[in-house]
Amino acid sequence: MMKKSISASKASLVLFLCQMIFALDVPLDSKLLEELSQPPTITQQSPKDYIVDPRENIVIQCEAKGKPPPSFSWTRNGTHFDIDKDAQVTMKPNSGTLVINIMNGGKAEAYEGVYQCTARNERGAAISNNIVIRPSRSPLWTKEKLEPNQVREGDSLVLHCRPPVGLPPPIIFWMDNAFQRLPQSERVSQGLNGDLYFSNVQPEDTREDYICYARFNHTQTIQQKQPISVKVFSMKPVTERQPILLTPTGSTSTKVELRGNVLLLECIAAGLPTPVIRWIKEGGELPANRTFFENFKKTLKIIDVSEADSGNYKCIARNILGSAHHVISVTVKAAPYWITAPRNLVLSPGEDGTLICRANGNPKPNISWLANGVPIAIAPEDPSRKVDGDTIIFSHVQERSSAVYQCNASNEYGYLLANAFVNVLAEPPRILTPANKLYQVIADSPALLDCAYFGSPKPEIEWFKGVKGSILRGDEYVFHDNGTLEIPVAQKDSTGTYTCVARNELGKIQNEVRLEVKDPTMIIKQPEYKVIQRYGQVSFECIIKHDFTLLPTVIWLKDNDELPDDERFLVGKDNLTIMNVTDKDDGTYTCIVNTTLDSVSASAVLTVVAAPPTPAIIYAQPNPPFDLELTGQLERSVELSWIPGDENNSPITNFVIEYEDGLHEPGVWHYQTEVPGTQTTVQLKLSPYVNYSFRVIAVNEIGRSQPSEPSEQYLTKSANPDENPSNVQGIGSEPDNLVITWESLKGFQSNGPGLQYKVSWRQKDVDDEWTSVIVANVSKYIVSGTPTFVPYEIKVQALNDLGYAPEPSEVIGHSGEDLPMVAPGNVQVHVINSTLAKVHWDPVPLKTVRGHLQGYKVYYWKVQSLSRRSRRHVEKKILTFRGNKTFGMLPGLEPFSSYKLNVRVVNGKGEGPASPDKVFKTPEGVPSSPSFLKITNPTLDSLTLEWGSPTHPNGVLTSYILKFQPINNTHELGPLVEIRIPANESSLILKNLNYSTRYKFYFNAQTSVGSGSQITEEAVTIMDEAMASRQVDIATQGWFIGLMCAVALLILILLIVCFIRRNKGGKYPVKEKEDAHADPEIQPMKEDDGTFGEYSDAEDHKPLKKGSRTPSDRTVKKEDSDDSLVDYGEGVNGQFNEDGSFIGQYSGKKEKEPAEGNESSEAPSPVNAMNSFV
Repeated sequence: MMKKSISASKASLVLFLCQMIFALDVPLDSKLLEELSQPPTITQQSPKDYIVDPRENIVIQCEAKGKPPPSFSWTRNGTHFDIDKDAQVTMKPNSGTLVINIMNGGKAEAYEGVYQCTARNERGAAISNNIVIRPSRSPLWTKEKLEPNQVREGDSLVLHCRPPVGLPPPIIFWMDNAFQRLPQSERVSQGLNGDLYFSNVQPEDTREDYICYARFNHTQTIQQKQPISVKVFSMKPVTERQPILLTPTGSTSTKVELRGNVLLLECIAAGLPTPVIRWIKEGGELPANRTFFENFKKTLKIIDVSEADSGNYKCIARNILGSAHHVISVTVKAAPYWITAPRNLVLSPGEDGTLICRANGNPKPNISWLANGVPIAIAPEDPSRKVDGDTIIFSHVQERSSAVYQCNASNEYGYLLANAFVNVLAEPPRILTPANKLYQVIADSPALLDCAYFGSPKPEIEWFKGVKGSILRGDEYVFHDNGTLEIPVAQKDSTGTYTCVARNELGKIQNEVRLEVKDPTMIIKQPEYKVIQRYGQVSFECIIKHDFTLLPTVIWLKDNDELPDDERFLVGKDNLTIMNVTDKDDGTYTCIVNTTLDSVSASAVLTVVAAPPTPAIIYAQPNPPFDLELTGQLERSVELSWIPGDENNSPITNFVIEYEDGLHEPGVWHYQTEVPGTQTTVQLKLSPYVNYSFRVIAVNEIGRSQPSEPSEQYLTKSANPDENPSNVQGIGSEPDNLVITWESLKGFQSNGPGLQYKVSWRQKDVDDEWTSVIVANVSKYIVSGTPTFVPYEIKVQALNDLGYAPEPSEVIGHSGEDLPMVAPGNVQVHVINSTLAKVHWDPVPLKTVRGHLQGYKVYYWKVQSLSRRSRRHVEKKILTFRGNKTFGMLPGLEPFSSYKLNVRVVNGKGEGPASPDKVFKTPEGVPSSPSFLKITNPTLDSLTLEWGSPTHPNGVLTSYILKFQPINNTHELGPLVEIRIPANESSLILKNLNYSTRYKFYFNAQTSVGSGSQITEEAVTIMDEAMASRQVDIATQGWFIGLMCAVALLILILLIVCFIRRNKGGKYPVKEKEDAHADPEIQPMKEDDGTFGEYSDAEDHKPLKKGSRTPSDRTVKKEDSDDSLVDYGEGVNGQFNEDGSFIGQYSGKKEKEPAEGNESSEAPSPVNAMNSFV
């Protein structure tokens, strides 16, 4: 139940009654608000529908204010929720906010429900909305078998996403396996339901990685559907088709939307050429400024809908062959919304008032009242109260009538809940305007004198002028209801003291304020219109007259904007000068004079004209100034004047004044100040005890002049130092000392001879006197014998022979640090997986740190591997966690191993003692690949396999898996055979193999967790010796040699005959047969012809056909792009950083399983290669 709060900021007790002339206003005065009793007001609460992250603590907000401060209670699902009986639930101090500890063992699902907060004090009870707590859900995609989509070119296609149902619903998008978004257009687009629609498919739509992703923003996870394959086949010619609607179906549909929401209507059509979508509203126009088209005009979006947007909306899909349309009947309903929300009411005893609660909606909402959270029908009776539908009428209220009333307006689409209190107060008058407040106004303008007041009953206000003056009446005064006195036209004689008197039946009080009427500011000489030649100089005057008590400021504008940032513009006390005028200086120049009470302005136009031709001018830096003179010598100032040297055709823009201190740094010149080029005198501020000489340098656009001759010397008198050393610090170098350092004053800062420093210190928060020592002009002092690491107040004061500098400010330092005394306690280790653990510890008391806490260090080391039970050299690793952190992650652990760790606190001095060693063990993981696989002793039908155990078993080996398959002469793989071998074996003889056959072997080890990486090898059984000898015998027989020679001779004769016939232009039968039947590819030799294929080195580097032989590096590689997720096993999770970037970590690529039979060895894409991004 959402409460409409009409309070704002700390002083948000704006209490008033609408339509009642006797209602009181409570001014926003913090002191007054702290003293007045007030019923509770809910100031902050969680949303009605509160979806929480199940991995984080649940915080249900409920904040309220009142006088006295309210107490809080909660209901859950309509009954009292006793938080004291649930160790996981706490309430924040001085607050009603609940914190449910999920991160320390709680289950978010156990705290689902409807919660309501009540804030109560002696004047009533306010209630919050019903807050529905639901944990967010991001379920995995259900596994399904997706058949490839084979589509004819030009046909339509819909790829269904069907995401898992989550809370809140996920955001859907389509990408390929390289995480690139699939391009969308008028032809291909995503619907509101997440499906991917093709109005017509084209050959370029063929691909195997259409992947639908569902992003659950609340838990920052992404779920992936299995890749969908689409193959487009062409059948010429492609038939064009008129539009039909893919969604919505049918000719009509309905849509209900709530007032104030966004209305989304969608039409997606199939057809060739691609249809174009158009939207209209039957019997009306689409609302201007609220209508938007998205998704290539397939989606109509209307924001902030109202009942007037109800009606029939038609979408029309059209191409050159025709059109199709669909009519969507839209009905706009409305959850309750306020017409008049009840507002807080403050009354005096005996007054009348009303609370009004009016709401509208579709359907009309039902109005019900509660008093202090209880239905008003069963609430305690109040004779001053009468309920009349949406109004409560109060008559002759008393202090006991104070209460908080709740108005609930509800219909089937929602509800509104508003708290409004009735606060009956009896208070004597108070005047809130500060006493003797000064008001200043300009003559002939209005004067408003405040008299902010409060009282109950409402006080009467009277004004007097002077201490014993008569009451003010008449037309020359206006008396406002808030107590303010207005003098419409104040004159000089209106100046004086005014007294405000407030009285009611409980008392009387008065307050005095002062009014001063000032003379108006005037411009007595305004800037005038000027025409100036280009490159000339122009000045505008602006001379003013003002009240002598006001300080005016003059601002110049050009064309109602700031003056250009150009040193050619020189602003003087009464004028503006522009040097070397250019065409861009044309414009209107305005002089604005501001005081704290008024503002006046005057403007003039500048016109720039071309200058007559002039001879070539030679420009150079100016000559140095001369005749420097010092006048008006005072202890801290002097006036310097000079005569400028020749400008050399380039106006002097400014003069730089430098000084030499002949007493402390003779021969070194320092920058003092600079003035505009139109100024030849300057008042210089001086420091005591400095022997000054001055020189002047002129500057123009060409450069700087040589320095002038130095002025006469002027030695200022000595004085106390004006300032103290800066950068004072106190840092101990040993546990029992405090080193105080500072930056010494410069020579001229000493203001006199005998510069020294008074160093003072005392221990902070201890009632000690200051200890002081005076040291020479140094920058460090060491205090010995201090306690270890305690705060000290420190100050360093400069002094010289004439006295001390002003009292210095204090800084806080610390004496030296020592090593921490205590080790962290309650060290706990939570093993997350086989390579990652989380360690927790209790922080050490800050008093035992004995220094600045820098963090904690975790030392951890592997004790032994649980699979080999063998110890090795201990290599300790250290992780540092900065600040007062009490947990950390230990990455890079080895599976199935025993570890020890301890934790130490660290300060600026070093490390404290170690906590007792904590032992923990990592669970088993999958093993590495066997260390080797050798195949020896080939015979006709057997091979011997030998192997080595995995270098990293990562657990207890349960078995070895051997898979093998033959490779025929065309490099195709035969049937796959799998054998499970006990873990204690290291060799195996394979029998009953085919002779003269090449085999490929895949070998890996297993633990209880799963299979590790596999190793592959190939080997060949030897051929039959008798057959080989027969081949040799036949090849060496004379008759065989003669037969081969005869065949060669016949072929030669045949070639000669063909050559002769071709020259005669004839054809021969063999050529006709060749034309009729193309030559077949070279066929593999049959086994019974007595030959077998050999594998040459060259062949080993050829690409394999259809998953046949492996490459020479003995690894099975897939033929497709390496960008897909095929290589990564199921269950491998990717992760997102906080900025959303993908940081998927893979457990290592595994060699793909060989294919069965003669099919391709290419592995299918995993169902869920990436389940979630966290």
